[in-house]
Amino acid sequence: MTIWDERYGKDEFFYGTEPNDFLRAHAQLMLPKAEVLCLAEGEGRNAVYLAGLGYRVTAVDASPVGIAKLRRFATLRGVQVEAVVSDLAHYVIEPARWDAVVSIWCHIPEALRAKVYRASVAGLRPGGHMLVEAYHPRQLQFKTGGPPTADLMVTLPMLQHELAGLEVLLAQEIERMVQEGKGHHGHSAVVQFIGRKAG
Repeated sequence: MTIWDERYGKDEFFYGTEPNDFLRAHAQLMLPKAEVLCLAEGEGRNAVYLAGLGYRVTAVDASPVGIAKLRRFATLRGVQVEAVVSDLAHYVIEPARWDAVVSIWCHIPEALRAKVYRASVAGLRPGGHMLVEAYHPRQLQFKTGGPPTADLMVTLPMLQHELAGLEVLLAQEIERMVQEGKGHHGHSAVVQFIGRKAG
């Protein structure tokens, strides 16, 4: 059993049931009935929220325990989410397939992240959006959530390089309060990015 299976195996939702604040603030950028891919979606709070707005959502996570919980949560909320158990190292992001790709706290090794983000850019349809929020290495000072090591975090220059080819709508490193269940709880250093594919 992985650390993620252990976290998601509890009755409570480790990161709560409410969507990420950054996602909620910018979800309206997506086209009506947009097809949205959520990366490393865990227990499903963001995917279920987006499905509730009328988007067609596919959620991918490596934890079968998390995906099972996501499916139950979607049923409870009366929405449909295509939930896929897959490690992002093996999941194929089809070219020109998605109206939006959402990456909230997707903390994976740098080489894999670069590969996944390049595939995400290619996977967007013309006019599609990529929305990312991730922890910055300064987060290690605050210890309020996120990975235990800086190599799983990202800086804005790294993100801009990995998402090259998108028109930048928002790109910033900021500190903000993050309150998401017991997993994220307080003052945090984050990177936020929204990009749009030309067309």
